[in-house]
Amino acid sequence: MKNTSQEYDAIIAICRDLFVKKMKDYGSAWRILRLPSLTDQIYIKAQRIRSLQENEVRKIEEDEQAEFIGIINYSIMALIQLELGVAEQPDLETSKATELYDAKVATTKSLMEDKNHDYGEAWREMRVNSLTDLILQKLLRVKQIEDNKGKTIVSEGIDANYQDMINYAVFALILIESKS
Repeated sequence: MKNTSQEYDAIIAICRDLFVKKMKDYGSAWRILRLPSLTDQIYIKAQRIRSLQENEVRKIEEDEQAEFIGIINYSIMALIQLELGVAEQPDLETSKATELYDAKVATTKSLMEDKNHDYGEAWREMRVNSLTDLILQKLLRVKQIEDNKGKTIVSEGIDANYQDMINYAVFALILIESKS
């Protein structure tokens, strides 16, 4: 049986490495983004993945993997924004941003492990296209919650939806890697 925890960590290491490199290039300019802006960035990435999955012709060389990595990193940024609030100016050094990144990943991975235990790794039998659709569904839910000013009656909050998107994107990357 494959070790989901190790595969998860390997995918996150790739995402984290890119996050750190972009922090060195751009600093924490993303800290000025409001949650709806981050949600829209993730939505653009998910829509592009869906287009790549449905269209045979590609005009830009980036593949699905790069977009799933983007979904993971933007979702982690959103979780950090939920905790810290929006900044007027970039205000995080790379070391602090990475510490926050790691904390959000740890919480999200723990959620994955709990759900994975209960669901018996059912995601391994899913198609990458289905995971893309689930991410898009979560995005539509987040947009509705944002439109409702963060209030829900019986549903999970925005943070749980971002965590699910991270986990679905990691699963998609694991599945793509296992087929190559």
